[in-house]
Amino acid sequence: MIKKSVMAALAGIAMLGATPVFAQGIGHTFFMRGSIVDTSASGTVVCIGKADGAEVGQTLEVYRVVQHPGPASSKGNVAPFHRQRIGQVTIDHIYDDHFAHVSVTEGKPAKHDIVELRRGN
Repeated sequence: MIKKSVMAALAGIAMLGATPVFAQGIGHTFFMRGSIVDTSASGTVVCIGKADGAEVGQTLEVYRVVQHPGPASSKGNVAPFHRQRIGQVTIDHIYDDHFAHVSVTEGKPAKHDIVELRRGN
């Protein structure tokens, strides 16, 4: 009986901890968040929104994932990829919990590049 109660309590705690994941959607939380989802004539849209604490005027650094040439290390101590800084964008409009429109302030960001809040903002 006590074992079942402990298991139920742990399951409840786990569900409460996962609530932000469910609120934002699994796709947003694990796959899209922090990426550029569109670059078109109407502007650049990133997958960062209110749920991520985004605010108009924030500067985001833009990175591109670059694969190292040659075979990957079999020992796993050298990453086969690195992040290359591409430029910066500034949030000028937040659509909702998941998306924001940005203006490119430096570089040439592309779809699928990674955006992160600039340290010190």
